Amino acid sequence: MKKRIKKVIKKYVKFLMVKVIQLIHLIFNMIYKLDDKQVLFLSDVREVLGGNLKEMYDYLEGKDYKRILCLKKERRVRRSFKEKIHLIKLLSTSKYVLLDDYSMSISMMIVRKGQEVVQLWHGPGAFKTMGYSRHDKAFSFLDKYNGHMNYTKSIVTADGVRWCFAEAFGISKDNVHAAGFPRTDCFFDKKYIEKTRKEFFKKYPELKNKKIILFAPTYRGENLKVANYDFSTLDIDDIYKSLHKDYVFLFKLHPALYNNIDKGIVTMPDLSDYKDFYYDFSSYRDINDLLMITDVLITDYSSVIFDYALLNKPVVYFTYDLELYENDRGLYYEFKDYVYGSVSKNSKELVKAIKDGKMMNDKRKAFMKKFMEACDGKSTEKTFKLIFEGNKKEK
Repeated sequence: MKKRIKKVIKKYVKFLMVKVIQLIHLIFNMIYKLDDKQVLFLSDVREVLGGNLKEMYDYLEGKDYKRILCLKKERRVRRSFKEKIHLIKLLSTSKYVLLDDYSMSISMMIVRKGQEVVQLWHGPGAFKTMGYSRHDKAFSFLDKYNGHMNYTKSIVTADGVRWCFAEAFGISKDNVHAAGFPRTDCFFDKKYIEKTRKEFFKKYPELKNKKIILFAPTYRGENLKVANYDFSTLDIDDIYKSLHKDYVFLFKLHPALYNNIDKGIVTMPDLSDYKDFYYDFSSYRDINDLLMITDVLITDYSSVIFDYALLNKPVVYFTYDLELYENDRGLYYEFKDYVYGSVSKNSKELVKAIKDGKMMNDKRKAFMKKFMEACDGKSTEKTFKLIFEGNKKEK
């Protein structure tokens, strides 16, 4: 009974807090003018600028705009009351608000007439259902996803996924634009790729004469706090014996999973006997750079398949729990629509698929058209024009 009362009290306190913040927004909207040249780059998850936000931030350099950064504080450090008030003012006065993930601040924002709140998102394509597409969610006034409905525009990587983001964000499809992701432009820049590979092998010369396998699965679990992975599905010794002469195997685990490994919540296999083969690159900052030096990618239900498709190299799907995952999380399309490489359920199949390196060009072509056709090396320019200069909406 006491727990129930506490839960109700907590709910109403949260409700009052939301209303107070919205009232402050309303007051600021009345007393402050909208600055037509002010661009707010907002992130509740990034401590360092990156992804689509960084590409747009850099593209605006030298142009007649005032760029303002508001990123996540250091771990376990919350914004002070003064900082929160300042953020509300920035949200009220910025003509342009750009973000690439969910932000609680947008949920409590009173969007002004003529203001652009643009969701650049971080994951290309459309894989796992999210936001209002999650049919198992019960939404209310206090639900965190309400902030999605405040977006005036959303940028996606292909016309074929516009409906997915419109549904997920609870906005009109007319407000979802297939301009491609700015951060994918680097995959079309041969000089950048060559420079990245040169710098990587200079730093890690021991990997230079080997074929590189990048193991980049997504996590399992209901949310980031309980992120886990069943490493017992990987026969570490057999994979080593089968591949170590010609390959090296790099781990690039999801940040939430890697964090739980660091905390001791999840146990990673002991790789100490295989130091010349297994390498942990989970803390490596930019996965795009790793994709550029990768010869074979191993993943599952991760959005990394969308970025990697632009490089035209072999991919292997290690999906030991496909049926369970499809039923538990849900995908926008059938899993077969995301496949442009071999599918493996165990380590023996995985080793064979790596050696075969099948490209499956017909499936790859269909995949690109459905999920990545707007990514052409000019996405940053297209996104800029769409946001700052206006553009005709897709029909």
